[in-house]
Amino acid sequence: MPVRTHMGRGVTMPTVLVVDDDPAIRLVLRRLLENVGVEVSEAEDGDEAMRLFRASRPDLVICDVVMPYADGLQTIRRMRRLAPAAKIIAISGGGRSKAMDLLTAAQRMGADHALVKPIEKSQIALIIDFCAVDRGVPASPPMS
Repeated sequence: MPVRTHMGRGVTMPTVLVVDDDPAIRLVLRRLLENVGVEVSEAEDGDEAMRLFRASRPDLVICDVVMPYADGLQTIRRMRRLAPAAKIIAISGGGRSKAMDLLTAAQRMGADHALVKPIEKSQIALIIDFCAVDRGVPASPPMS
């Protein structure tokens, strides 16, 4: 599993796979995560996500629930079967009640947590803390 040294202090930072069909969402999440030293890979659909997941076994997957081709619910279920200990956060936007219904379904499929889009900068620290659990990594790095 690849790890990255954060600012030369010997602290290993997590790797995150961001899965979303919207390139703008992927870009925002990439920038927010890389800003705190996280190594990020991206997939635009569930099929690409599964290829990257099998190849790199990231510390965390942030997966949109509604996508073309292999949707997020199916992708989360497949990842959970392949790696029962994988850490997965489901995300969804749109109407708040619809998003909540989809995120509840995602948690039934195996997502550990669920967040409503847009993801705020303040939530990135929670994501990093979630990655760090069981890895011996200190809590959130300083936010820029």
